[in-house]
Amino acid sequence: MKARKGGRFRSSFKLKQKGIEVVGEWKTVQIDPNLFAEEEFRDIVCLEELTEYKLVSSSKVGKVKEKKRKAESASEEGSEEVEEPVIPPKKKKKNKVKADKGNTPNAAEMDVLVDKEAECNEIIEKANCEDHGEVTENMSSRKDTTKKKKKNVSKNKASQAQEALPSVATSKKVKNWTTEVLSASTDQKADVSAWKDLFVPEPVLQALSYLGFSAPTPIQALALPSAIRDNMDVLGAAETGSGKTLAFAIPMIHSVLQWQKSNNSTTRNDSVSKESHQHHDETRWENEDEAEKVTHQQVEDSGDEDDESFTTGCVKVLENVEFDSDDETHVDSHKKRPLLGLVLTPTRELAVQVKHHIDAVAKFTGIKTAILVGGMAAQKQERVLNRKPEIVIATPGRLWELVKERHPHLSNLRQLRCLVIDEADRMVEKGHFLELSQLLEILNDSQYNPRRQTFVFSATLTLVHQTPTRVLQKKNAKKMDKKTKLELLMEKVGIKGKPKVIDLTRKEATVETLTETRIHCNTNEKDYYLYYFLLQYPGRTMVFANSIDCVKRLTSLLTILNCDPLPLHANMHQKQRLKNLERFAERESCVLLTTDVAARGLDIPNVQHVIHYQVPRTSELYVHRSGRTARAASEGLSLLLIGPEDLINFRKIYKTLEKSEELPFFPVDTKCMTSIKERMNLARQIEKAEFFNSRAKQHNSWLQQAAEALEIDLDDDMLMGKKASEQEESQKQKMLKGMKKQLKHMLSQPLFKVLMKTKYPTQSGRLLLPQTSVGISALGAVSKKQAKKKKSIK
Repeated sequence: MKARKGGRFRSSFKLKQKGIEVVGEWKTVQIDPNLFAEEEFRDIVCLEELTEYKLVSSSKVGKVKEKKRKAESASEEGSEEVEEPVIPPKKKKKNKVKADKGNTPNAAEMDVLVDKEAECNEIIEKANCEDHGEVTENMSSRKDTTKKKKKNVSKNKASQAQEALPSVATSKKVKNWTTEVLSASTDQKADVSAWKDLFVPEPVLQALSYLGFSAPTPIQALALPSAIRDNMDVLGAAETGSGKTLAFAIPMIHSVLQWQKSNNSTTRNDSVSKESHQHHDETRWENEDEAEKVTHQQVEDSGDEDDESFTTGCVKVLENVEFDSDDETHVDSHKKRPLLGLVLTPTRELAVQVKHHIDAVAKFTGIKTAILVGGMAAQKQERVLNRKPEIVIATPGRLWELVKERHPHLSNLRQLRCLVIDEADRMVEKGHFLELSQLLEILNDSQYNPRRQTFVFSATLTLVHQTPTRVLQKKNAKKMDKKTKLELLMEKVGIKGKPKVIDLTRKEATVETLTETRIHCNTNEKDYYLYYFLLQYPGRTMVFANSIDCVKRLTSLLTILNCDPLPLHANMHQKQRLKNLERFAERESCVLLTTDVAARGLDIPNVQHVIHYQVPRTSELYVHRSGRTARAASEGLSLLLIGPEDLINFRKIYKTLEKSEELPFFPVDTKCMTSIKERMNLARQIEKAEFFNSRAKQHNSWLQQAAEALEIDLDDDMLMGKKASEQEESQKQKMLKGMKKQLKHMLSQPLFKVLMKTKYPTQSGRLLLPQTSVGISALGAVSKKQAKKKKSIK
C-alpha cells in the first residue's frame, strides 16, 4: 500500500506506545452457580481478574525479549530507549520507502513491536480492549508488520514474485516421496511442442516444461482433447504407472482457469483495483477465518497496516459476538470463490501424492489446492478450507464429516465443475466407502450441476471376473462383461451423458515390462524364502501381506535379523506412515512391509521388487500390488510365495487374467538354505519370547492400574503368565541374551560364500576373503534360468 500524505499513520502509532506490565497475579473470580443454571454464562469456563499492573511505555515492555536477541548491535539497543530514527538495513518494497523516510520514529516503534509481540500473546485473552469491531483486523495487521521485519531480502523478492504470479508450492517445499519423480528431469526447459495439439493451457505448458515432461503418455494424449476441447466425461483404464493423474489434473486446471476468465469481476486481480481490498490474498483469507472463529492465527503472507487505532497492544477474546459486515463478506466471498474441482481417492497416501502432482502442474496458475484426509487435525483442515481453495483432494470419510458439519466452502457443491474418482472400481465396491455413496447421492440430486465434468480412472476399470455357474443359473442373473461393468459404474457415479471411454489395458492387465515369478512352499517356509531373497537380491523391495498382524510379526522378525524393515499399515499414526514412505523412497536398498493400503496408486520411484508374502484375495489387488514396480517403462519383478492355503486365490487370479503361459519358478540356491533356516529359526524363538513378554507386561500393568484405581487387591491368577519368581525371570533373560549372542555371531558370518580352490598358507592359518555378494540381479537370475530351460528343450 502506498504511503499517504499528511502523516495519517502517526496517531495510531502514538496510541500503541503503552503496554501492560503484570505486577501481581491473576486471581480467580468466584461465580454464583445459579448463573450457570440460567445459562447466562454458558460459554465461560472461568473468570480471572488482574488488579496489580502498570501501564508502561512499549520500549520497556520490549526489553524482556531484547535480552535474547543477541544478533542485534549495541547501538540499536540504545536507540530504542531514546527512540532515535532506526533505518532497517534493506527495504522490503520500493513503494514503502517514502513512508519509512518520512516517518522514521514510527519505524523505530515498529521494531519495538516485534519484541513486544511475545509478551502480548501471554496476556492476549485477559486484557481489555475498547474497540471491539476492529480487534481481529488490527491484530492480524500487527502480526503482518512483525513478519515483515523478520523476513530477509531473498524472502521479500520471493513474495513480490508471488504477487505477480501466485503459486501454490512456492511458500514451502514439502519433502515427499513424489519429489524425486517430479524433479527427476535435469533439463529445466524441456520442449513441450508435443503437448500443444492437446489444448493444454499456457501456464500448464510452462510447468510441464519446467518439470521436464516433454511428451504425453498414451492415456494423456487420448484423454486431454476430449476433456478440454469437447468438455466430455472420461472413463479411463490404463496400466499402472501410465500417467493417469495428469490425464485428469490438466483438464481440471483448464476448467478452473476458464471459470476465472468468465468471472473476471471476482478473480483475485480485481482486488488490486479496489481500495477496500488492499490486503494480499493470503491475508484476506486468514482474516475471514479469524472473523468467523474470533481467534488469532498466524498469517503466512504479510498485509498492509489498518488505519484504525489500537489501544493497548492486547486483545480480549469475544464470544457470541456478531459482526454483520464480516459475516456478509464471508458468505459473499464463498459465493464468489466456490469449490470448482473435487478429487476423491481411496487412501490418504494417494491423496497426498495427487495433491503434489496437481500443485506441480498448477505451479504458474495461482490455483489453490487443499487436502482433506483422516488421521490429521480436522480443525487445521477447516482453516485451510476457509482460504477457499479451488481444488480439494479428499478421502470420502473426512470429506463427508466436513460436509455434514456444513462448512461454508463445501455447502454449495452446485458450482462444482470437475469431479474425479481415482481408483474408481475400488471406491464403488459393495460394502466399502459408505460415505462415498452418500456424497454421490447429494452431487447427483440436490447439488447436481449439468455442466459438471466427471473423470473416472483406474488400472482395473475394465477387468471382469468370470461369473460362477451357480450364479448364472439364477433367474435374474446377468453375465458380467466390460460394457455391463462400465454401465453399472456410470450409474453409481452419476454420469448421465455419453462419456469418452479409453481402455489401454492389456488382456493380462499387468505391464509388459513386469517379470512375474512364483515359489511354491509350505506356510512356515515363507519366512526362509523371504529372508533369502532380501539377502541375495538387495534393492528397493515392497513386501505385501493380507493382514496387519502378519506385517507386525514380519517387522519384528526382520528387525532381529538386522534387515531394518519399514512397516506401513492402517493402524499406524498418519505422520509415521508418511515418514516411512519418505524413508523408503530415500534409501537405495530398503524393505517396506505393507498391507494393501499401499497397493493402489502410489508412485514410489525405482521399486525393483514386489513380493506377495500372501497371495492377494482378488485379481485387482494382484494387478495393483505388482504395479508398484515396472513403472513408466522401467523393468521390475513380482514374486508370489504360494502356500497350500493360497492355491485357491492363485488359481482364481490365473484364470481371471487369462495367462497364456505358466508363471516361471524363481531360482533358489539350495546350498545356503540350511544356514538361512538356522538363522530364521533362532530369530523366531527370540521374537516369540519377546512378543509374549511384552504382551504379558502390557496386560499385567493395565490390570494393576485398574486395580489401584478401584482400590481392590489383584488376584495372582488374573495375571498373564502367572507371577514368575526372580530366579525364573533371570533365567529367562539369560537364555534370551544367549540366543541373541548366538544370532549375532551367525549374522557376522558370510552367507553366500565365494568358492575359491586355493591352498595358500598364511600366518593366521585361514585366508580371509572379503564378503562379495553375487553380482547378478533377481531379473538376471530368472532370465538365466529361462534361457537354460529353453536350451534343454531344444
